[in-house]
Amino acid sequence: QVQLVESGGGLVQAGGSLRLSCAASRRTYKVYAMGWFRQAPGKEREFVSAISWSGGTIEFADSVKARFTISRDNAKDTVYLQMTSLKPDDTAVYYCAADDSTRALVTGKVGYWGQGTQVTVSS
Repeated sequence: QVQLVESGGGLVQAGGSLRLSCAASRRTYKVYAMGWFRQAPGKEREFVSAISWSGGTIEFADSVKARFTISRDNAKDTVYLQMTSLKPDDTAVYYCAADDSTRALVTGKVGYWGQGTQVTVSS
């Protein structure tokens, strides 16, 4: 069982930055690709970004490419999502996710979810 705990959400003005963190349970952390999804009010949950266990494969949704960065620190069992140039459309609950591969995450096949953290971008 993989446990995922997000942190770092909050309220920020448009154009600002936030960094989300996702801490994973150590025993299974190494075998999983990790990623982020988000769900805005009244909308379906959507893929944001994913990173392989080695960090060698990274994927982004077109809507966040060039503005968001994903990274992982295997020594801390943690994945990060650095968000810059934030827009009101980025307002959503952001969920950490884990599965066997980045491809699985991109296609929405998610074995494990975190509880979510709210990101609100004011105009």
